[in-house]
This record gives sequence, structure tokens and C-alpha cells, in this order.
Amino acid sequence: MRFIADLHISPITVEVLRAEGWDVVWVWEELSPSALDLEILDHARKNERSVLTQDLDFSALLALNGWDRPSLVTLRLSETQREAVGRKILEARHELESRLAEGYAITIEDRAIRFRKLPIR
Repeated sequence: MRFIADLHISPITVEVLRAEGWDVVWVWEELSPSALDLEILDHARKNERSVLTQDLDFSALLALNGWDRPSLVTLRLSETQREAVGRKILEARHELESRLAEGYAITIEDRAIRFRKLPIR
């Protein structure tokens, strides 16, 4: 799984995922820290990465543009401890693997994981 992590994702969370062998880059490693959300989506699509974020604007942009890529993982967790956030993402590994390549908007919540096939209509 290949991700680009939005600026709102903690470096500790990214390191937890990398330690498990996940291919995760931060936005600012490949784009300007001031990159617009549309630029991030376009970059992710061109580089076959899914977007990892806490920002709901990405879902809205995917819906408004009718895009079926990139896949999106949005975190809506009450737990703020970075390591715990990383573990929650890792727990969802199997659900993510089976859908990210197909184009999904996935929301990881405290007690549920929601899936929406792209494009969002």
C-alpha cells in the first residue's frame, strides 16, 4: 500500500506505519507544505498513492470532481495519542488492502470502518 500523508497526520503515526513496511510519504517530502488539496489529490493519482488524512475537504473534492482515484483514508478518531492512531490504522490493514486499489473513500472511526466506492455520487 502506498500513501501520501496529509500535513495533519503526525510524523509519529507515519513512522509507526513505515516500521511495519508501509510505503508512506508526507506531503512536504514530495510537494510544498502549502500545496493545495487539489494538488495533493492530483499528485497522489499520478503516483498511484492513496491519501491519508483527517481533513474532510478531500472527500468533498473527490465528490465534486467525480473522481474514482486516488483512494482516500480519512481518520475520525477520538484517540489522539500518535502511536494509538498508527495501531488503529494497522488494525484496518486487511480492509484497506482489499479496497484501495479499486478506488474507495474509507473512513476509520473509533468503532467502525466505513467504505464508499469512488466516484462518490
